[in-house]
Amino acid sequence: MATKIYVVYYSMYGHVAKLAEEIKKGAASVEGVEVKLWQVPETLVEDVLGKMGAPPKSDVPIITPSELAEADGLLFGFPTRFGMMAAQFKAFMDATGGLWRTQALAGKPAGIFYSTGSQGGGQETTPLTAITQLVHHGMVFVPIGYTFGAGMFEMEKVKGGSPYGAGTYAGDGSRQPSELELEQAFHQGKYFAGISKKFKDNTTA
Repeated sequence: MATKIYVVYYSMYGHVAKLAEEIKKGAASVEGVEVKLWQVPETLVEDVLGKMGAPPKSDVPIITPSELAEADGLLFGFPTRFGMMAAQFKAFMDATGGLWRTQALAGKPAGIFYSTGSQGGGQETTPLTAITQLVHHGMVFVPIGYTFGAGMFEMEKVKGGSPYGAGTYAGDGSRQPSELELEQAFHQGKYFAGISKKFKDNTTA
């Protein structure tokens, strides 16, 4: 039976969505792995989103908290808000109390990816503060560490991401994920899928 990976994200302006697409490609490149993209529900009304200049949402399906339990591994993506996950994603996590009561997510591998507005905007604090959500569910946090190799030490180009996971800089919103950032996202998906597959194989052996 295939290892099922869910890439669950919130993206207001599309930066996190682009990382999610690349992460999906990376995870799907691992034999025996099935990957599905999901969005969490929006909490802002259309009028407010319009005033914020947010583009229409993609046709990626909206996930419900209970569906998280179907996955063998979960990758969570979100933009930062003052160094923490965006409220939309936090609201979704707040709705997983039923899964917490039954410990339905305990022992599942989980990873994090993210977008920030600037270099000092939370490339490390955003995933660091998000780990609390995984801990309370008993999930197993899978960082990428320095497995991306030389790409982790790039100093000449602006590059998001950290040992916690893939990341990008949005700037004023006009900057899009760079080729190097997308490569890191692909790597995270592939790396995470390989580990999730090992988890599943070991628990079902």
